Amino acid sequence: METMALTKPARMAVVAGVAGALSLAAASPARAQHEQEAPAAAATARAALDRYCVTCHNERLRTAGLTLDTVDPAHVGEARETWEKVVRKLRTGMMPPAPRPRPDADTYSAVVDYLEAALDRAADASPDPGRPALQRLNRAEYTNAVRDLLALEVDGRALLPADDSGYGFDNIGDVLSVSPGLLERYLLAAAKISRRAVGDPTLRPATAVYKTSPLLSQDGRVSEDLPFGSRGGLAVRHHFPLDAEYVIRVALRGRARAGHRLEIRFDRERVRLFDLAGREPLAVRIPVTAGTRLLGASFVEEIGRSLPVDGRPAPPPITSFAFTLYPNAPSVERIEVVGPFDGQAPADTPSRRAIFICQPNEDTGERPCAERILASLARRAYRRPVTAADTAPLLAAFEAGRNAGDGFDDGIRWAIEALLVSPKFLFRVEREPVDAAPGAPYRIADLDLASRLSFFLWSSIPDDELVDLAVRGELGDPAVLESQVRRMLADPRSQALVENFAGQWLYLRNLRTAAPDTTRFPEFDDNLREALRRETELLFGSQLREDRSVHDLLRADYTFVNERLARHYGIPNVYGNHFRRVRYRDDRRAGLLGHGSILTVTSYPHRTSPVLRGKWLLENLLGAPPPPPPPDIPELGEEDTAAAPATMRERMAQHRASPACSTCHAKIDPLGFALENFDAVGRWRAGEDGAATAIDASGELPDGAPFDGPAAFRDALLREPWATEFATAVTEKLLTYALGRGLDHRDAPAVRRILRDARADDYRWSSLILGIVESAPFRMRRPLDASDQSAP
Repeated sequence: METMALTKPARMAVVAGVAGALSLAAASPARAQHEQEAPAAAATARAALDRYCVTCHNERLRTAGLTLDTVDPAHVGEARETWEKVVRKLRTGMMPPAPRPRPDADTYSAVVDYLEAALDRAADASPDPGRPALQRLNRAEYTNAVRDLLALEVDGRALLPADDSGYGFDNIGDVLSVSPGLLERYLLAAAKISRRAVGDPTLRPATAVYKTSPLLSQDGRVSEDLPFGSRGGLAVRHHFPLDAEYVIRVALRGRARAGHRLEIRFDRERVRLFDLAGREPLAVRIPVTAGTRLLGASFVEEIGRSLPVDGRPAPPPITSFAFTLYPNAPSVERIEVVGPFDGQAPADTPSRRAIFICQPNEDTGERPCAERILASLARRAYRRPVTAADTAPLLAAFEAGRNAGDGFDDGIRWAIEALLVSPKFLFRVEREPVDAAPGAPYRIADLDLASRLSFFLWSSIPDDELVDLAVRGELGDPAVLESQVRRMLADPRSQALVENFAGQWLYLRNLRTAAPDTTRFPEFDDNLREALRRETELLFGSQLREDRSVHDLLRADYTFVNERLARHYGIPNVYGNHFRRVRYRDDRRAGLLGHGSILTVTSYPHRTSPVLRGKWLLENLLGAPPPPPPPDIPELGEEDTAAAPATMRERMAQHRASPACSTCHAKIDPLGFALENFDAVGRWRAGEDGAATAIDASGELPDGAPFDGPAAFRDALLREPWATEFATAVTEKLLTYALGRGLDHRDAPAVRRILRDARADDYRWSSLILGIVESAPFRMRRPLDASDQSAP
């Protein structure tokens, strides 16, 4: 039988060529050897491509847009984009597709090694780190920047609209546009924030409303901010703008009242207890010192109240229609805060301490102190030392506010409002060196590096330590930079990586709008929704803090659960609302692939979808997103279920019978079937609803590696080449997030360098993050040239 691999001498020639390529930067004898061996390696690569690839990828057919008969492996640098596509397909054995003839593993490896080495040499000889677009602070970054600048927590979702997303993240410069409507929202937000930060005694009473979801079950303790022994309720952090009196009102759901008691707590101290048997309004008026305070309302639970009484059954699930007919215990619908009444400007708050670093002196007047305050704020807000030209508009706003208002504080408030709408605050502007040659990459200044670093790891402005190091020109020193990265990862502000990076990469934000069918899944309430999100955040956060290998995201034998989530997963002996770390009793649910959060957002409301799950796996864990479906077929995964076969696998086989669908679904569906033992809300099941047969969770990876069930699938992903592909996908996602732009073929050599350096450290998170921070795309920038007419 004819062999489908290159001959052994040919493979040896390719390997020899790769060895020469990798030693090109060494001494001149090694370079000479490379020059002798590279043509042989290119020739054998050409032979492999002609034998296995050119049949489809030629000038006539142009399959997938590749014409491999017109490019020369001996001159890889002339078609880098094409060769990077070839490398990605060959590295995982995804091409050629079965049942076409395929090379053996040695041939795959030899050709890929040669091409990667040649591409990396070309990138070193002609680096192109890209040119990130002008970036506006997104909503999360704006919120965090206000927190760190003014020591003030604000609700960004209430102040600003959601940002558009690109490449999976909402910090991508190309899509962070500015519309007249958004500018209006920024103006309104700046006015509100400045009043909160400084304190405005002219504020009139207003009502703030905090509502609970009707799908929140209030049968037990619902928040760590509410006391032990409480039932239901709501806890919120509310900013009280003035030293004044405020009215706290509570509204309830449910018809039952007798025998229930409601308490209102302020900073965890009880201020009022109501017996609901009476008719008194559920309201209390209390004096409050300005600042952000914890406000809570909950029911005082009595032992045994939640048990069935007189043989009556427990209440039905909150999402079912029967629940509305049940004589339900009361629950908190909303808390209202009305005020301020008889307010006075606060003398001391965290915000005022952060702002008023001096007070006017009778001898020198107010202006010197105002200059000092505004220079300090502007330095932090603009992320660099400021000049008189920077502070002049702020001082003009101070003078106008002082003259129009009630003195010094009003002037500072006006100046802060002007600062918060300044383009120097809202946009991340990186200045090019005056001597930068058009199109020639340059290393960014330390101040720009400080901003890139802080927005990457903290989604916020750099702190004084970072800026001071940058001003002294020390931040670019490798030892100093590594020390700062480790300091920042240990800082609580690195939680932004969990909320903003992992929250988008793993689709956790999609849980807010997930709506499982209430008939099929009546037990899915908002308590479970929140628990699912929190579980994945806690796991990712623990992996980051403990500096584990990224592969542990797939193989972690532990998770975090509270009572609600443990009941959903069938984990015994977990009680209360508090999340705690538990070890799995078997390997079915280990790692991210067993998390109900991911399994829910990759399902339809009424059933699982191997297509959605397979597509998610390819895009987010394997870095191989499938192409969009043709326009003349149904949306991805919307399979026609009319007169459908009994099982999901049979229905998908019917769907793949269409030639337009079979090519992509042959790669997507097997991955999704690996997770079919988990239903549409992440519960384990042995068989499909309505089907008598057991679930068949077998399949194979794109390179033909077989698996049967989620545990075997996970083990297959942790073997090569997929273990490296997973680390590559994580690195590419993290680099995209760090740069605020999409990646292309020019970034592939940098990704490979990051992975090579991190491999020795088992791909730990710190290794990947340090590799990104030290990479050319992160540390360098390409200036405008004639090809960038549309660039900002």
